[in-house]
Order: sequence, then structure tokens, then C-alpha cells
Amino acid sequence: MIASLSGKIQKIEENSLIITVGGVGLRVTVPKTVLENTVGIGRAVALHTHLVVRETELSLYGFESEDDLQLFNILLGVNGVGPKVALAILSTLSPELLKSAIMREESAVLQRVPGIGKKTAERIMFQLRDKLDFTAAAHGIPLVSDVDADVIDVLTTLGFSIVEAQSALQHLPREVTSIDERVQMALQHLDQS
Repeated sequence: MIASLSGKIQKIEENSLIITVGGVGLRVTVPKTVLENTVGIGRAVALHTHLVVRETELSLYGFESEDDLQLFNILLGVNGVGPKVALAILSTLSPELLKSAIMREESAVLQRVPGIGKKTAERIMFQLRDKLDFTAAAHGIPLVSDVDADVIDVLTTLGFSIVEAQSALQHLPREVTSIDERVQMALQHLDQS
């Protein structure tokens, strides 16, 4: 099993990186957050990986942190969730947002992930409720309201990443509750960054 790898980025693709390790180019499928944090071709990168072995292919999935890898593995344990859906979840939702949605039983947040419908979202929430550790993180997980989820949707539709959208939301005053006002203030914050 390939647990981790480090090498130089040879090529950046739509949802993967080609990383040269010991003269061999390995295609590693990564979440959008990894692609957004990639500094460029020729730069060194280190990833924690998960190898999926199928009859016709070997697929390597890479993550920046062991926590993201662990969450990916937990998601793979959910009935009906394969590597592509698990990666889509981690590309669309931050681990904190995912945990917050599960804690608050907001399946609508999971339904924002491409390829996840109502039944799959409810199954994920039911099966992950006992597998994720919420005790240590309960106070640190930001609660995401429906308004904030809509603001994130608007910002990502405009081309901002989930990480940028969530960062902008953290800088907005809580007393502003209108979607339009929150979007406008978030755009102003992103423009200043």
C-alpha cells in the first residue's frame, strides 16, 4: 500500500496532479482544495495517499493532511459512497462544514455535493454520526446557517473556492442576516484580500 509520497509536480490536471517520484510520474487524484493550494509545476509536494485497487485499474488519491485522508477513509466506509463521491464531498465541503452539517442533521448541506441526493445524504449522516469524533471539536466547529450555506453557493458559483468563501464568512458580523447583504460584504472582503 502506498501511504504517502513526495516528489515534484510534473503536470496539473483538472482533478489530479502528475507527481514525479524517483523518475516515475504518478497520477494522484486530489480534492479541489489541494489543487487550489498547489504552487506550480516543478515545485515539491508531499501527500498522504490512499490506493484503490480495482480489477482494471489502480487509482491513487492524495491529501494534504492525515485528517483529510482519515475522513476520506471513513467516507469510503459508508454504503454507496465510492472514492469519487468521497472526493467530491471533500472537494465541496470542508471537514468542519461536513461535521457541522452532521452534528446539526442538515442533509441539505450534503445535497449540495454533485452526485449526492437526499437518500444518500441521509445515509451518510446516519452512518457517520457514530464514526466521527465531535466531542473535541464541538466547540470549534462553526455552525453554518442556511443563509451562510446559500452565501457559499453564490460565491462558489461566482468562481471563488469553498475555502475562500468560508474564510470570507468568518469575517462577517453575525448581526447581518440578509443573504444579499452577506454576499455583498463577503465580496468586499474577498476583493480586499
